[in-house]
Amino acid sequence: MTTRTALLRAFAAAFAEKGLEAPEREARALLRVGLGLSDLDLVARGEQEVAPVDAARLRALAERRAAGEPLARLTGRREFWSLDFTLAPETLVPRPETETLVEAALALFPDRRAPLRLLDLGTGSGALLAALLSEFPAAFGIGVDLSPGAARQARENLAALGLAHRSAVMVGHWAQALAGGFDLVVSNPPYIPSTDIAALEREVREHDPLLALDGGPQGLDAYRALARALPGLLVTGGHAVLELGIGQEADVAALLAAAGLRVEGPARCDLAGIARALIARKP
Repeated sequence: MTTRTALLRAFAAAFAEKGLEAPEREARALLRVGLGLSDLDLVARGEQEVAPVDAARLRALAERRAAGEPLARLTGRREFWSLDFTLAPETLVPRPETETLVEAALALFPDRRAPLRLLDLGTGSGALLAALLSEFPAAFGIGVDLSPGAARQARENLAALGLAHRSAVMVGHWAQALAGGFDLVVSNPPYIPSTDIAALEREVREHDPLLALDGGPQGLDAYRALARALPGLLVTGGHAVLELGIGQEADVAALLAAAGLRVEGPARCDLAGIARALIARKP
């Protein structure tokens, strides 16, 4: 007989042996997702037997997790801003630090009923766009991604969240083929310097799409493209909120200022204290 507790202990031991951070927490998360359980189920009903077919499925998932595959890739799902998103191989796994952009946008537009026009460049799973549309019920938003697979997944996620009627998703290279008129433009662009890709954590390096990571030799290629495009995309007084990599604030701020935008710094920090969301305004 295989119980929930037995699987939890076995998975935690395997994860610890492979050097995963917080192996017991990882094991609990795998069991919760894999069996649709709550933490209470694991604690109060830990001795409940797990069906052989479920135990075999969970062991296979645990082997993949121990080998470095992220839990979000195993399940194909990730929560962001308390919303549930399905992932595709072409989409980045949404990170908690990206929620800093949503917080910055909410602070810029305190009137939640405003009929805003939103644009998310490099939308990926559509997480940023969906989060903003959920907070601004009178807004309409467009997501753009270079990857057809990512654009398709974003479209499906927005539909699943009941936001299809207030959104559109396009395949394109940044702002090409787009006219202006946006009150808010957000973007979590690729910002890892090309030479740093090989040194990324295995979970990121091997399982996130390179297109969403590689920012060119200095990690600034996408920001240069955005700086060129933003003055023509924003209405007068409109804002852009861009995610930053570690140590990029000064360089990105200089690019935006050179394009005629007013940088409203310093950047908003994430929970780790890292400058994460840089705001610029079209005068």
